[in-house]
Amino acid sequence: MTIYLHLYSTSHCHLCEQAESLLVNLSHRHDLQWINIEIADDAALLERYEVKIPVLRRLDSNDEIVWPFNENSIEKLLYAKTSHDV
Repeated sequence: MTIYLHLYSTSHCHLCEQAESLLVNLSHRHDLQWINIEIADDAALLERYEVKIPVLRRLDSNDEIVWPFNENSIEKLLYAKTSHDV
């Protein structure tokens, strides 16, 4: 089952680039897809995430992790129980 994610980020953010590299590496071992969401294009997202980016959100559960994170913390997000599992 594919796990869908949003990566909240902004351009010229080296931490966001690192986060996406982690996702690329994990995508070789896990069935996941993500979309980069540019927070600067949305005032509400900018207000919510401006000092937290990058932020990774799992779409089916709305669980999220904020930077700093690594492959292990992303895998915990990927395989955490969701309300769909209960």
